[in-house]
Amino acid sequence: MAQPFALPEFYVPYPARLNPHVDAARVHTREWARHMGMLEGSGIWDQDDLDSHDYALLCAYTHPDCDAEALSLVTDWYVWVFFFDDHFLETFKRTLDRAGGKAYLDRLPAFMPTDPSAPVPEPENPVEAGLVDLWARTVPAMSSAWRERFAVATENLLNESLWELSNIDEGRIANPVEYIEMRRKVGGAPWSAGLVEYAAGAEVPASVAESRPLRVLRDAFSDAVHLRNDLFSYQREVEDEGENSNGVLVLERFLGCSTQEAADAVNDLLTSRLQQFEHTALTEVAPLCAEKGLDPRETAAVLAYAKGLQDWQSGGHEWHMRSSRYMNEGAVGADPGGGAFGMAAASIRLTPRAEAARWRGFSHVPFQRVGPSLLPHVEMPFQVTHNRHLEGARGRCVEWGRAMGFLREQPGQPGSGVWNERKIAGYDLPLCAAGLHPTASADDLDLASHWLAWGTYGDDLYPVVYGRTSDLASARAQNDRLKSLMPLDAAATDVPAPANALERGLADLWPRTVGPMAERDRAAFRDAVCVMIDSWEWELVNQAHHRIPDPVDYIEMRRATFGSDMTIALCRIGHGNRVPPEVYLSGPVRSLENAAIDFATLLNDLYSYQKEIEFEGEVHNCVLVVQRFFDVDHPTAVAMTGELMNSRMRQFQHVAAHEFPVLYEDFGLDRETRAVLDGYVRELENWMAGIHTWHRDCKRYQEEVLLQDRAEALAGAPSLGGPTGLGTSAARVAALLVP
Repeated sequence: MAQPFALPEFYVPYPARLNPHVDAARVHTREWARHMGMLEGSGIWDQDDLDSHDYALLCAYTHPDCDAEALSLVTDWYVWVFFFDDHFLETFKRTLDRAGGKAYLDRLPAFMPTDPSAPVPEPENPVEAGLVDLWARTVPAMSSAWRERFAVATENLLNESLWELSNIDEGRIANPVEYIEMRRKVGGAPWSAGLVEYAAGAEVPASVAESRPLRVLRDAFSDAVHLRNDLFSYQREVEDEGENSNGVLVLERFLGCSTQEAADAVNDLLTSRLQQFEHTALTEVAPLCAEKGLDPRETAAVLAYAKGLQDWQSGGHEWHMRSSRYMNEGAVGADPGGGAFGMAAASIRLTPRAEAARWRGFSHVPFQRVGPSLLPHVEMPFQVTHNRHLEGARGRCVEWGRAMGFLREQPGQPGSGVWNERKIAGYDLPLCAAGLHPTASADDLDLASHWLAWGTYGDDLYPVVYGRTSDLASARAQNDRLKSLMPLDAAATDVPAPANALERGLADLWPRTVGPMAERDRAAFRDAVCVMIDSWEWELVNQAHHRIPDPVDYIEMRRATFGSDMTIALCRIGHGNRVPPEVYLSGPVRSLENAAIDFATLLNDLYSYQKEIEFEGEVHNCVLVVQRFFDVDHPTAVAMTGELMNSRMRQFQHVAAHEFPVLYEDFGLDRETRAVLDGYVRELENWMAGIHTWHRDCKRYQEEVLLQDRAEALAGAPSLGGPTGLGTSAARVAALLVP
């Protein structure tokens, strides 16, 4: 059968190396698979299938430095996971048996106890038998924290197969953002990252395992693994198996392009994720180790883990080019035997297309004249209802901002006079709050309005006070002080006195908000605020590097910079403990929230493009990210961003209509809890409708207002510490344009 597209030129910056114990692993895993019942008689594989797939070669390439025992164990894990995938396909996907698939998956966590001495059920099939054996052989070497992380990753890998089964049943193809998120779980690369820790003897310390740099390394690694696999497996998955969870197919449908063009775009995204991995490893990992006070052994483990992920990328690519499981005709000419050992470095390619993409990420010229965008159609199926206390809240919000000090420059912070009374009134944050909370009391509407004003003020303040001088140390110190103003203990007495307007606003808001909260909700809300203020620092770092973010990293961090977690946490206030925490952490709820958040952030990027790119010299806007990634013009990027925004709205509606009813059944939720979650869906609908109305009607993004802001800033430029007097206007303009 002819290949549906020519394989693209891959970015392979590191040599693939072959573990010398590969032959021993082949012999061992063949006997192990037979002993577990995975070969003849299984109805899934025979020995020829296993031999031709050559998972020992995969593991020998992806784990080139481990000893023979570790390589054999890791190979057994991969044989198990690929057998599971094929077994689930034949037994449940081809028959569209979701109920049977769920019952099958529900049993598997019992075979992964975090306590190795805990009893497990009697295995009933080769998948269960293999898991019992592998778990017992693996977990004694690792800490309890690693066991918990690896068990979660394994459960995600298994359980999200139901998402694939549901999409096949509905004939539905995911949008690109949804696909990337779900593929991480279904594709299993986070699970592979856990095995890297085991094979490399480099367990990541628990204190940094969930930090942004390590999370980005894991996610970038995962996305690159999956996107590469999508390119090689398109023919088997899409043309033979009828799958619709493949990145090439997703982009083909989303972009309305040919299969070859979609394959090239997937390869570009693969390259971008690899370069994101490199950027994070080189610029964020070492500072993280120093910040967290890791000792030399712990630091060496983190670096060895990063190297292990890097080895996996190159080795996984080499295996895909050789395995009979994939579309790889003509990919290599050498036999993978002894003659090829040590020769992979000769095939390293730094392709012109990859390097051109890297260059575009750093080549943006700030403050270019772009003009207003011609906004695309916005799919908004929900009607906004404004709170009846809106008019009073507007006046009280201006008064509160004045009392906190938002409307004047702060001592010791040159340029901090970013707001005045005209701006805070024109931004009309109560209009947004009134749509988000249409039935709130006057006091609660004021509280929501003030939080929005505080977050927006901070978002405007940081680029001016810390960004123009790249003063990242002072930004970090400010963030630490803000966190200290949010004690979980309502009776805490060691809270510092506010030193500026931003701190004063938070010190006022915190007790007003968390006083009536349950302890769990208080901690969750504090985490949500911390996510937002930490994201301000991430933006400053990118601005200092003059780097347009990678598309996936941008979408995920944009949720934080927009303050979405914080405002959605406010929506959850009042739910109390009626909804179990595991429901909020479930795939459908996270999908619903992320779809709503992405709709709002992409809407904001469309409205704010001129403000951010032309007037502020920003690099954080999806329209600009799309322009640089796809190398397209401004109108095309606007159209693509609009389609992505609307696809997230459609996904929100799909999850609410189709996945929530299944969620209710899967968790056995009672009528009261279902009503709370149905109400939460309505709250998110109000959230999106209110944000849409606010963008349309507020005076924050119109060109005439931006020009007025610029004129006022020029008139007040001496406050930035620049020269004054006749002939100094050019110097004042230059001071304003410092990124």
